[in-house]
Amino acid sequence: MVKLQVKDVVFGYTGTNILKDICLEIRASSLVSIVGPNGAGKSTLLKCIDRILNVKTGKITVDGKDIKQMGRLEVAKNVAYVPQSSNRVFPTTVFETVMMGRRPHLSWFDSKKDEEKVWEVLEMLGIEDLSLSIFNELSGGQQQKVLIARALVQETGVILLDEPTSNLDIWHQLDVMETVKKLVREKQVTAIMAVHDLNLASRYSESIIMMQQGKIIAAGSPGSVLTSENIAEVYGVEARISTHAEVPYVVPLRQLEIA
Repeated sequence: MVKLQVKDVVFGYTGTNILKDICLEIRASSLVSIVGPNGAGKSTLLKCIDRILNVKTGKITVDGKDIKQMGRLEVAKNVAYVPQSSNRVFPTTVFETVMMGRRPHLSWFDSKKDEEKVWEVLEMLGIEDLSLSIFNELSGGQQQKVLIARALVQETGVILLDEPTSNLDIWHQLDVMETVKKLVREKQVTAIMAVHDLNLASRYSESIIMMQQGKIIAAGSPGSVLTSENIAEVYGVEARISTHAEVPYVVPLRQLEIA
């Protein structure tokens, strides 16, 4: 079943288009990675899906509903957005930070149900012992899990993650990716990530979307997208593709001459 559809989407500023005729369909309860070099349009596409940015032309639907026809509150009940942790400063406790994700469901005051939902998610992600810690004082990996928790308590069907493993060491990269994979498996959410690490994308994603200069160059299974030809075209790098446990991994060899 199609959860999210992007059809003929164009976005840009003052005559310069950043996204150019983007078309894609994403199945429900799947984990999808968007990859590409800097400036390819990965983060911009996520922000258009969450309607942080409004597209020039085209249509984006969630469960068949056009997001242009939704108010901000309704969008927040359907789509949750997880920014890069380095872009956010919260002088609040972890519990308070996660509670912010309940805003689409709140009346005037936090209810017992809201508090129970926050505790449920904190426990699910194994960070309940951080509930009274100040968000700004956490490590990068801990902050990222808190931001994922904040998105999860929104109870949306779609979660967007903008470079969730950036600036993290290898252990915390795997920890974050395992967390996202667990959410897809246990909560049946659809997770869409903008990532730079091709090998993390290959290992954890059901499908990969490869972008360059605002266009989709390839989309499909990791094996069909992560080819030496696509890597050369999009990244200007000669690479060897090796396989371990049926997962393709990219081994960069050298830069190619740029015409």
